[in-house]
Amino acid sequence: MRRLTRYGVIVAAGMLAAGCTAGSGSSSSPGSSSSAKTSTNSVLTISNENGALWTCGFNPLNASDTLLSVGFMYEPLVYVNPLQQGKTTPMLASSWAWGAGNKTLTFTIRQGVKWSDGTPMTAADVAYTFNLIKKYPALDLTGVWSVLSSVTATGPSTVTMNFSIVAVPFFYYIADQTPIVPEHIWSKIANPVTAAIGQPVGTGPYLMSKCSPSNITYTANPHYWQPGEPKIAKIQYPAYTSNNTANDDLANGTAQWGAQYIPGIQAFYTSKSPNYHYWFPPTVNVSLIPNLTNPLLSNVKVRQAMSYAINRTQVSNIGESGYEPPANQTGIVTPTFSSSLDNSALSGWGNGYDPAKAKALLASAGYHMGADGVMTNAAGQKLAFTVVNIGDYSDWVASMQVIQQDLKAVGIQITPSNLSNTDFQADVFYGKYQLAYDDQPTFGPSAYYELNNWLNSANTAPVGKVAASNYERYSNPATDALLNKYATTTSSAEQQTILNQIQQVMLSSVPIIPVTESVDWYQYDTGAFSGWPTPSNPYAQPSAYQYPDNEQVLLHLSPK
Repeated sequence: MRRLTRYGVIVAAGMLAAGCTAGSGSSSSPGSSSSAKTSTNSVLTISNENGALWTCGFNPLNASDTLLSVGFMYEPLVYVNPLQQGKTTPMLASSWAWGAGNKTLTFTIRQGVKWSDGTPMTAADVAYTFNLIKKYPALDLTGVWSVLSSVTATGPSTVTMNFSIVAVPFFYYIADQTPIVPEHIWSKIANPVTAAIGQPVGTGPYLMSKCSPSNITYTANPHYWQPGEPKIAKIQYPAYTSNNTANDDLANGTAQWGAQYIPGIQAFYTSKSPNYHYWFPPTVNVSLIPNLTNPLLSNVKVRQAMSYAINRTQVSNIGESGYEPPANQTGIVTPTFSSSLDNSALSGWGNGYDPAKAKALLASAGYHMGADGVMTNAAGQKLAFTVVNIGDYSDWVASMQVIQQDLKAVGIQITPSNLSNTDFQADVFYGKYQLAYDDQPTFGPSAYYELNNWLNSANTAPVGKVAASNYERYSNPATDALLNKYATTTSSAEQQTILNQIQQVMLSSVPIIPVTESVDWYQYDTGAFSGWPTPSNPYAQPSAYQYPDNEQVLLHLSPK
């Protein structure tokens, strides 16, 4: 049950893996601006099985520490909501504007914000942060300097960013994905790449008051810049190394905010209290990935037949307990990005599960059923492949068993190879596989993110060299042109037109085969707190492990 991250993404030069309509922002602030700071000793406990004890490092620019630092103590310039088509909420920047044909981006930095040690936060801190990650590329977790040429504080409250290429989608990485750090402290750190930051100083709503390997205590920042926030005085974040313990604490009410898979969730969790709820919003596709350098899998009819042969609903129900919904061949995750789905194109594709059509496609490609039940062509080549999978992911292993039976029914034989995570990644990244079962470990405010990661040839590499995200080795100049054109515009209408054309590529070329939709795991207790994100009010990604979304949740919550 993988959890998605928005940091630690490999971004190749020129990789435009974002899809945000990033126009000028308003100056309004999230959360309440009128409620008084609570004096109640309200305590929120987070149940997020992370599989390890806490190291008590809080470096927001180190991917190992972002989970516990970003959102709590460190903030971005703008919050961009992936679940609401990139809706923006001004944070440390009060507004922003594109210029020079979308090759400059100027932020107006919010006035009156102080670091938790009382020092004013300024435009100089913002410029310093970006130039710091340029100086130390290991800190540039989302590759913003692959498209930036300079970042300068052009006034007491303005920061201007110049781009080497037009890369509008990188607004998301720059504004939402880069936490701002204080120059007066970080300029004295000898090596910010390895610095643990045991006493974090940020602008966020919480202070880290105590940390041990087993638990972290956060307390409300009394000088937080948003009036009346946060309303929750204290947060406890235990280090769970077992799903069982973490799930027990949710079921008995010890913890109120959950972020993991619970088998039989209705019986185990929601039946225990009418205040217990869950919501699993889909994020990206889990896909069957063909290695397109394989001479048999390079045949589009074979890939189309595979797509039609898979009963995605059955995979969802058996492999994922129905928690992760079936995907569709356009690659558009629904309902998260339903407004981007080209329904007419998907209707033209027909029934997503159609074994008869799969067999007809294989026949038209010159294959006939052999005596052993495996489709064979005139040259005697059989449609028999090995598929690499991650053996530790029991849901993926179960899903693959369903897929195996579905493909066998149309004469395609696949043999699962359940590997360790390390071996799996090595095979997939280097292209040393025939079929693989995997997802993209990143997520953004548009379907463009995932599609660009899969389809942009800038993200692939020859077999034997590491591919950033285009593991199937897909390359098409026309598709590249569409993806690159998307990156030059702030027009949502033009972006949708391009997305429609990219969906046609997914349907006609079938470079990958989406099977199910990976989700955010999220449980919440309405008896203790109000203001949780819900399907009807998806103001942020709801999982505790998503950041900086976690800050938005904390700013909306109130103790009952």
